[in-house]
Amino acid sequence: MRILCISGPNLQLLGTREPSIYGTETLPQLHTRLKARGKELGAKVDARQTNHEGEICDWIGTSRGKYEGLLLNAAAYTHTSLAIFDALTAVGAMGVPCVEVHISNPEAREAYRRESRIAAACVAKVAGFGADSYLLALEGLVRWLGRSKS
Repeated sequence: MRILCISGPNLQLLGTREPSIYGTETLPQLHTRLKARGKELGAKVDARQTNHEGEICDWIGTSRGKYEGLLLNAAAYTHTSLAIFDALTAVGAMGVPCVEVHISNPEAREAYRRESRIAAACVAKVAGFGADSYLLALEGLVRWLGRSKS
């Protein structure tokens, strides 16, 4: 099983960006933990980060046939991107489900962060557990994929 994990804008700053909200773990450290947990679960995790919306859409759009599922922390694009929503809808209809991931809990933050433009194209959402949100989302997606195959 192959899982693509995409982290969006400014997540390369993890570890130093607002540690009271996002913690002190860096993105490379998180990716290392995520890949190790994936291996334990029988999944190979490909983890990437970009600040560019179009690149996120490209990665999602080319995921079919390469990955069984997606983890996506679209960061600020969560609240604005119809393009990412459309890409997720397209690949979701082709059998590549996505779990929306957030380090913080957007619903407990500023009002403009409380609406997700991508949620309706995702099978689930994990938020508010710090960097562990990624691992919990991976565990949930692997279970979801296992149930959908049987």
